[in-house]
Formats: sequence, structure tokens, C-alpha cells
Amino acid sequence: MLWPRDVACILHENANCAVFIDPLAMADDGAFWSWADDRCRGREVVVLETIRFHRRSREAFLARYSAATMAPQSSVPPRWGVEPHSLPATEETVFWIPEHRALVPGDVLLGTGGGGLSLCPESWLEELSGQPTFAELRAAVGVLRDLDVEVVLVSHGDPALSDGRAELARALDAP
Repeated sequence: MLWPRDVACILHENANCAVFIDPLAMADDGAFWSWADDRCRGREVVVLETIRFHRRSREAFLARYSAATMAPQSSVPPRWGVEPHSLPATEETVFWIPEHRALVPGDVLLGTGGGGLSLCPESWLEELSGQPTFAELRAAVGVLRDLDVEVVLVSHGDPALSDGRAELARALDAP
């Protein structure tokens, strides 16, 4: 399966922190870096990664902002405003931003257009070291079902900007 060339990256701002999830930027994009510098000024900067395939511009952000980061499957300080949900079978960490009722997955969930979601194609699982089955993927993502999700900010495809909990349930229940 092919996915759109353009992929998302997320910036969550609060009073103390600028948290970039799967950051992506062109090194020579002065307008972007000026915008990002404004967002980061006077704040702790954090760089988080959902899955190893999303390294993207991570090192550039870490270096530019002397940013903090986290090891996979570790906890994060509450001041960051995000909660990691490790899905070991998928080698992914999905981030939950409670303030916005926003879920930020890497590759396990895709936008299908019109606010819909689907699980990633089974073929993507072959790239993971443990090569989980589709049933294991479904079980791993299923632990997110109890979150009060309003929006799902996917990396691939269009985000689900409303009724995210129902869209997540539909994706999990699809054949």
C-alpha cells in the first residue's frame, strides 16, 4: 500500500513546553524555522517519536533546541502535557494529549478521508522486528479504546477531527 507523500508532525504547546511529535522540517526552510523558534522561545522543548520509521528531522530539532526526549516505553513528566501509551507488539508509542482529547499515533492508525480511520495494512507489520499478526495489532491498539478521544492526529492520511473514539472503535471492529 502506498501512502501520501506528505506526512504529519505534531506540535503541542502549553505554558511551559513546546512538544514536537515526529518532527519534520526541511533544513533550509527559513520560514518554518522562524515559526518554530517563535513557538519554542522561553519554553522547554521536547521531541518525541512514535516509531523508529518517523526519525525524520528528530536530530535537527534536538540539536537546534537542546531538546529533551524520552526513551521508548518510559514515562514523561506531567508538565509536558502528553501521556505515552506504549504498544510493544507494534514497536510504537501512541501519545495522548488529554487537554485536547487528542490521540497521536505513528503508523498503527491511518486516516481514510472524511474523518475515518483504519488500522495500518497488514503488510506494514512485516517491517517490524517481531512481525506481529493483524490480530496482535488489533489487540495492541485496542488498549486505547477507553480513552475519551475526540481527535486522532494521524501521520498518514487525513485526521479524524471529531468523534475520534467512535472512529477508533470502527477501525478496530472493521473486518
